[in-house]
Amino acid sequence: MTLLEVKNLRKSFRITDSLGRTSGQLVAVDNFSITLKQGETLGLVGESGCGKSTTGKLILKLLQPDVGQIFFNGDELTHLSSKQMRPYRRRMQMIFQDPFSSLNPRMTIGTILSEPLLIHRLAPPRQVRDRVIELLEKVGLTAEHEQRYPHEFSGGQRQRIGIARALAVEPQLIIADEPVSALDLSVQAQILNLLQGVQKEHDLSYLFIAHDLAVIEHVSDRIAVMYLGKIVELTSATELYKKPCHPYTEALLNAVPVPDPNHPRPTALAGEIPSPINPPGGCYFHPRCPYADNLCKQQEPQLLKISDEHQVACHHAEQVGRYLLQKNLAQEF
Repeated sequence: MTLLEVKNLRKSFRITDSLGRTSGQLVAVDNFSITLKQGETLGLVGESGCGKSTTGKLILKLLQPDVGQIFFNGDELTHLSSKQMRPYRRRMQMIFQDPFSSLNPRMTIGTILSEPLLIHRLAPPRQVRDRVIELLEKVGLTAEHEQRYPHEFSGGQRQRIGIARALAVEPQLIIADEPVSALDLSVQAQILNLLQGVQKEHDLSYLFIAHDLAVIEHVSDRIAVMYLGKIVELTSATELYKKPCHPYTEALLNAVPVPDPNHPRPTALAGEIPSPINPPGGCYFHPRCPYADNLCKQQEPQLLKISDEHQVACHHAEQVGRYLLQKNLAQEF
């Protein structure tokens, strides 16, 4: 069953000069479309600044899109007011990237976790404390943490509290915005295992935003690769790692460290991500692409199917895919 459907989402921000006059437009998200099934994890990966976090906020309507449609369980949310959105807030939650700033420093953990229960009237006042303790224990904390403040916890513990807050309202969808990027590797593994365990227990759907393909591979059923506000490749996690078909996906995979001193060092991706205020013509990736030709410079590629589960926005997707598959097979032997 399709839980979330996003169609042609676009978001731009007005750029002003020192006098407050409009000097340009920054397109953060452009023509973004995805579907997400109940119980599925869709990974959204890309470089910093490509529009991943903005996309998550648009889906939750923390930002209003310029154009596009958002459907949740078949209901369109795009033009709903804040008051009309309240029933959906329960069913759509977010785990924020920074566990240090996402918790109110003046509130105890018990107050932070009881607030959504009271706002949405999910428990009578006399049962709220029991529910808070239950949430703490679910994420690996104890009842004694209830009266403490956020500054008394480590980064991993704070992220557990953020997960507990998201779970408090019993949502169907959680958007996890780089939930482990600020944590140590050992703590990252604990949080990822916690998220997967909670997903199985409650049949949750995740939109998992990250820039680390190693993390995305561990948690995702499907992966969408984003570049400069656009999806450039979308397929299953298995297919993406076996047969990537976009040069940008190849560059991201090459950037994943391999614990083998004899493994050949991949060529680093040249150049910097272009400014979204003044993107290049044609394919946005062509200034950095080793396969680019005149067609790439003149015509923007569309996101098209090359197989039942695989979509790529590249003029040379099939040729690139065959080359990378042969290259990977050669390295294995």
